[in-house]
Amino acid sequence: MSRGIKLSAAVIVILGVIGYGVYYFGTNIASEKLMDAVSTELEESGQIQEVKQYVENDPELKQFIEEAETADQEQLPFSTKEEATRVIIQKVGMSEIKDIATRAQEGTISKEEILQTLQAKLTEEEIMALKVIAYKELYQ
Repeated sequence: MSRGIKLSAAVIVILGVIGYGVYYFGTNIASEKLMDAVSTELEESGQIQEVKQYVENDPELKQFIEEAETADQEQLPFSTKEEATRVIIQKVGMSEIKDIATRAQEGTISKEEILQTLQAKLTEEEIMALKVIAYKELYQ
């Protein structure tokens, strides 16, 4: 009986490790592909300039992103677009991200609603890390 319990525990542990590995590497692959696709589309279509102009013309949004200038980047939980995407996928979820994207394209969601959603799901440090990444993308 003891041997059966040990075997069962070992199988559960192994399945847990495999499940975590699939989840971790799956979100890594998904986040990298998503960021590559978005970055490529923004660069090729020239929309990155439109985004930059939109931010420049919106004082509230500009101030929000410029807070990143003074951030201590050593204290942030992530520093790359891929890491940020992974965190957003994990904490917000793909279905909610797709919903936000659809509503943004349709013009049925405000920037305040998007920010509220992110602030409800992410920590202050994660929000600051997103600001730093957005600042780097727009101004460097």
